[in-house]
Amino acid sequence: MISGETRLAAVIGRPIRHSLSPVILNAAFDAAGLDWRFVALDVAPGDGAAAIRATRTLGLGGLSVTMPHKADAHDAVDETTAVAAELGAVNCVFWRGDRLVGDNTDGAGFLDALAEDPGIDVAGLRCVVVGAGGAGRAVVRALGAAGAIEVAVVNRSPEPAHRAAALAGAVGRVGAPQDAAGADLVVNATPLGMGLVAGEPLPLDPALLREGQVVADLIYHPRVTPLLAAAADRGARTTGGLGMLVHQAAHAFARWTGADAPVAAMAAAARDELDRRVTDR
Repeated sequence: MISGETRLAAVIGRPIRHSLSPVILNAAFDAAGLDWRFVALDVAPGDGAAAIRATRTLGLGGLSVTMPHKADAHDAVDETTAVAAELGAVNCVFWRGDRLVGDNTDGAGFLDALAEDPGIDVAGLRCVVVGAGGAGRAVVRALGAAGAIEVAVVNRSPEPAHRAAALAGAVGRVGAPQDAAGADLVVNATPLGMGLVAGEPLPLDPALLREGQVVADLIYHPRVTPLLAAAADRGARTTGGLGMLVHQAAHAFARWTGADAPVAAMAAAARDELDRRVTDR
């Protein structure tokens, strides 16, 4: 039941109707027994700062931010966490007293997902990240901060690769596709694999992959991307992007409510919804 006591949180973006966030976070509120609801709001490009102001005006309990508003949200909040400041991007807005704080939970969500499945700690690992966009930069920074001994960024354009690699600190560098052969962890942070373009290439040559590696794809739909299928054929352990999506939302849930996130319920809701969408096609 929704009442006058119900707290409202939302995700802003465009496009946004495909978002799994309402399913994941409403499942979390239900499992935790909290009188909260979560909705998706279609916000036009350029209106991200206005949406942040509306968070204050409407008294929203929290806000998730996706493309194309992460940079605008960074500039519009009252303060940012150190992670969000370094990335120049906010994906989670929460209250600290009467101030709106911008955070970025993507990197933490990625590390949590790796720790859960396939159950690895990145400390001491050699890593390759393919892609230097927003998600890639968050992952690069998180890997460097978590103790990876090398983080090589592979990207078609060199300047974004240099900027992303710098986020990993002394262990970051610009790499080449061939670096994947010697990596312990290979991460695809590009859109290649979503099937948006017929016959699109893989993010890298599967012949570079091998047994003993972990290959992660930040794409969550399809749950098994062409890269993950090829990596599994080569004997690598694989993990898709659904875990990162759930765990970054779990961090947002904790920021908003002060309660521990019911991650198992969130993950189950996300899997069920993806399965339903596949069935409905």
